[in-house]
Amino acid sequence: MLTASAIFLEALYTAGITHVFVNWGSDHPGLLEELERQRIIDGKTALNVITAPNEMVALSAAQGYAQSTGQPAAVIVHVDVGTQSLGGAVHNVDRSRTPVVIYAGASPFSLSGELRGSRNEWIMWPQDIPDQAAIVRQYMRFTGHIQSPRTVYDTVNRAVQISTSDPKGPVYLWGRREVMEAELPKSALIRKPIAQWPPVDESALSPVALSRMGTALLTATNPLIITSYLGRNWDAVGPLVVLSTLLAVPVYCTCPSVVNVPFSHPYFVGLSYLTPGTQSELLGAADVVLVIECDTPWIPARPNISSEARVFVINSGDPLNASSMGLWHVPAEMVCRADAELALVQLASAIRALDVEGMQVTGSSVLSGGAVQGRQASLKENHEQYIRALDDRETLFDQAFLRTANVVGTLRRVLRVQGIKPVVLNEAISKYGEVWESIRPVLPGSMLTSGGSSLGWGLGAAVGACLAEKERVGVLKKVALAKEDDDEDGSTVIEAEKLVVSIVGDGSFVFGVPTAAYWMARQCDAPFLTIILNNGGWKSPTLSMLGVRPGGLGHETKLASFGPHTADYAGIAVAATAGWAWGRKVDVWDCVQRARLEEDIPSPISPVVKLSADDMDVSKNGNGDGDGSEAKQDTDKPGTAMEIAKGLQAIVKDAVDVVVKERRCAVLDCVLEGA
Repeated sequence: MLTASAIFLEALYTAGITHVFVNWGSDHPGLLEELERQRIIDGKTALNVITAPNEMVALSAAQGYAQSTGQPAAVIVHVDVGTQSLGGAVHNVDRSRTPVVIYAGASPFSLSGELRGSRNEWIMWPQDIPDQAAIVRQYMRFTGHIQSPRTVYDTVNRAVQISTSDPKGPVYLWGRREVMEAELPKSALIRKPIAQWPPVDESALSPVALSRMGTALLTATNPLIITSYLGRNWDAVGPLVVLSTLLAVPVYCTCPSVVNVPFSHPYFVGLSYLTPGTQSELLGAADVVLVIECDTPWIPARPNISSEARVFVINSGDPLNASSMGLWHVPAEMVCRADAELALVQLASAIRALDVEGMQVTGSSVLSGGAVQGRQASLKENHEQYIRALDDRETLFDQAFLRTANVVGTLRRVLRVQGIKPVVLNEAISKYGEVWESIRPVLPGSMLTSGGSSLGWGLGAAVGACLAEKERVGVLKKVALAKEDDDEDGSTVIEAEKLVVSIVGDGSFVFGVPTAAYWMARQCDAPFLTIILNNGGWKSPTLSMLGVRPGGLGHETKLASFGPHTADYAGIAVAATAGWAWGRKVDVWDCVQRARLEEDIPSPISPVVKLSADDMDVSKNGNGDGDGSEAKQDTDKPGTAMEIAKGLQAIVKDAVDVVVKERRCAVLDCVLEGA
């Protein structure tokens, strides 16, 4: 006999789900029994079951795993209260269009022991609410009720099919305890292969849309491409670069949640989270704008776009956001539902064909003409200037406090020299943009945000991303072993796990339930580096207040401050792991002291200085290059900018080594201005 619980776990596994993040309750005895049976009889469970002491962390971890792999994960929580405790993570997984299957049990429907699983605890009365799925329904792509062991496969397969179809996103299943305990003879179970429940196939641009968009882009004087989350499909990044290169079209990212275009692409012109004064000037000059996989290309209250510009919108899932947003509008000539990767390939092909047709009439090619060549030269020069400006910002140190660019830029250089590839989870909120510009990601999937606005994603997501990396490397090892069986020289080289880095504000760190997240990290061997950009409170509410009331009384508000007595954030991680995690607070003076412990101290320089690229070069032993005295500095002497830079570099390298070499979590609580 098989219980509905056993069939449910089997259906998840056969649907391709490998990782389940769980927070158990009184509604899960059938699931626990089946998992223990598998462990005893089979030696392990078919699914990787990860215990999560907090539901929001569980869903954030599932989101981080699914974002990193492109494959759905599952979460199991406890009745209505566990569903509620998923909290803002429900918003994030919805807005990021990440496939996750959420399951919750429900209070038993029988009172007197009529069935296995009937009510036997007092909590089952207050937890019996009229419509449990209503708690999350408006964020879900589908909600389903498991009502019989015979229909479990149908319900699970439909949920996975919808979750993995554009617009991808979370689904919610629930079942009462008696149903999940109900039994079915093995011979009566009809297994439904997930292959018969495929996601909806990608759609292409229509011939009319293709012709109009292609002609508009080919004949534009100042074309512009804007995107936010095209890189959720890693395979769409290449076609975007191809189209951009073909026509010398600048690519601009607003509110990016993934790597949409390599930072090194010469036609990448920057990014913005649309705070006042950060919108690109190219928008105002653009005569043709392609908005692809982007919900907010600009703020209508300050549009900075010509009323004469031709705007085209392409979105793979819900181009009007009809099912997910109350009010949305982009004034566009055409709005198309089409897969971004496929549409970009179509556009590049159509533009080449249109150019050939035009040559037959005019005798000249637009693609090799002066307008495109002029844009090429201008964009390349602008990109080089952009990178130089970012370099200058990173090398500007202050004697009183660290800056985001100092900390994150140092991390990038340390990782580059050590040959370590990172996966960066960016939850820096008011410093979102600076983190992007300091990490400068190139590879698809190498930087992620929550895709939403609920804080607390970064720590749990880091656990999920670490598990994704372990799985990826494990698959590579299996492939390599198979090759070695066929190849006598056995020379296959296995790529190391990428370093997962979670960069958070101090507010995001607290929202992330660090006690649960770091406990999980230790339990499932998922070490990651945390950089806390500690500005002593919530900066974003203050910025929002100033945006509405720039001359208001709240200009100097302390209501969003965490001071004067703030928590030992690094110590929280250490305590949550019983000393396994490593952490320290880092301010300017800590950097100076660390520098004075090193040899070959450079000559003192101005406390606020733009250091040259040579001065800022890092070496594998963590020492900066200097051109002056090797004498030790007095411990009470004010720190120089060179000492701050050198000490920060050494501290960051220490933290990286803890994660990479010792496989422990490391936390750097970096004190910024305002802390």
